Amino acid sequence: MYGVAVGQLLTLDLEAKTAAIRELLAGCVRDHGRVVYANSLGAEAMVLTDIICTDVPAIDIVSIDTGRLHEETYDLLEKLERRYGNRIRIIYPDAGELSTLIAAQGINGFFHRPENRAACCHVRKVVPFQRFVAGYGAWVTGVRREQSKSRALLEPLAWDAEHGLYKVSPLLDWTAEQVWAYIRTRKLPYNALHDRHYPSIGCAPCTRAVQAGEDSRAGRWWWESSEARECGLHRGARAATAR
Repeated sequence: MYGVAVGQLLTLDLEAKTAAIRELLAGCVRDHGRVVYANSLGAEAMVLTDIICTDVPAIDIVSIDTGRLHEETYDLLEKLERRYGNRIRIIYPDAGELSTLIAAQGINGFFHRPENRAACCHVRKVVPFQRFVAGYGAWVTGVRREQSKSRALLEPLAWDAEHGLYKVSPLLDWTAEQVWAYIRTRKLPYNALHDRHYPSIGCAPCTRAVQAGEDSRAGRWWWESSEARECGLHRGARAATAR
């Protein structure tokens, strides 16, 4: 009986949290006009993709193919296309800029110097994102407070000065348990790497499985010492302020 009661409470909590997200996203469309969701294709992304496609279809969805993604990530993209249609717009880095980057630092130069890694992320992710979101009033992210100390400081709605639009983070107060409860309840597809101890998934060379007791983002750019490792899209997190 206790297990049933706990399950019912979790279901009710998810329903309330999901309703709050729908309200927040609908309000963003009303207040900011064009809104885009930057889909990371992680577990959190499955929740937001489902809510947006089902309840707030006015929000566009974009995902960045950096050219170095896992094969499992492409498999997931195909599953999402089957479930939701071609709702996710895939964008790519500029071929010329990518060629210049590789000529300067080598094919895997990001392993050797922190500034090389930052430059790689900038060319492969940040620049394509900034070009795409020009003209949008707000962008949606799937970041959560418990993922890192820097993300714990974020607000659900804040002005993102670095990218020049509002940043909306509907899942900030969700736990990993709640994310996975939603996925299982809705029988959503997800990246197969999650079942192999990859809680956070990015480019293949820059992502590894985590060990028991490690932080959920320990597998991202694991050779770097910084505790606040980000690709650049969220680097201005602390500077973002309500407006």
